[in-house]
Amino acid sequence: MEEKYYILKDDGKKLKYSPCMNLSNTKDMKNLGNDIKIKIISLLDKKPMYPSELAVTMKTNEQNLYYHTNQMLKSGILEISERKEIRGTVAKKLRPSKMNFSFSLSKEWKDIDTLSKTGANKKLESFLSKYMTDNLFDGSIVVGNPDPHGPFKARARDGHYAIDLAFFLGNILKIPDTFTTNLDVDIKIEEAKESIILVGGPVTNMHVSALNKHLPVKFSDDKPWGIISERTNKRYSEETNGLITKIPNPFNNEKDIIVIAGVSAVGTKAAVIAFTRHYHSLLQNFTDQKAWGAVINGFDLDGDGKVDSIELLE
Repeated sequence: MEEKYYILKDDGKKLKYSPCMNLSNTKDMKNLGNDIKIKIISLLDKKPMYPSELAVTMKTNEQNLYYHTNQMLKSGILEISERKEIRGTVAKKLRPSKMNFSFSLSKEWKDIDTLSKTGANKKLESFLSKYMTDNLFDGSIVVGNPDPHGPFKARARDGHYAIDLAFFLGNILKIPDTFTTNLDVDIKIEEAKESIILVGGPVTNMHVSALNKHLPVKFSDDKPWGIISERTNKRYSEETNGLITKIPNPFNNEKDIIVIAGVSAVGTKAAVIAFTRHYHSLLQNFTDQKAWGAVINGFDLDGDGKVDSIELLE
């Protein structure tokens, strides 16, 4: 099987790649070692050309140009994109085979899965440290039951927001063999052997209700329903208010529990948006605290009547 090479670029948010040609010897490297050949590659990348056309474009001697392009064809830096018979001879239209080039002496090559995609944001990697094992997601996402359940006989209307959360986690970590999503009525959190992410407020997700007293940012126990911050003693009761908080599991201190929830379903949506789209600003005051929490507010940025952006309240 033919070996293929790529170069990686970290833009601060994610890793991006581009095909690359690996130059195997110093002779091939010389074919990139002057301004004329770099200009040839740049021009042919914009538009494939015959050497005669290229000579006119570069205003240079055609024989001199043939010398350079033949060298680059032999080394594989250029390739033929089209052949055309002209006056009994075959003219060859040229283009670059790649626009990235590398030269490596290393004999050590690692599986790319070992290169953490979260490396662009160390706080996120630290925040999720107990949810990953060998770059696998090692946890469980728990959403509220859509059927009537719990003391309020509530139907969860925010469980589907966990789909965006799963997309986000899937871009960071590999999916494990075990199924990772559960309804709140199907698990006993005190017996959980993995770290857990709870989605939805205490009315629709019974585990959030049971853990509420342990949260540094928690929900009020009575009406008017809202979010209470222990740090500032502020109360937030808008439907678009939400929280993201992380604590050690009180039943298993080796594992964590993350709660992503809102005063209402739209607040939960805003909290998911905050975690998946704005984690850089969300985690700016996270310094590996055992118990950490943030309060956000969702708002409609494009005016279509749907929450699509957030502001960090604390």
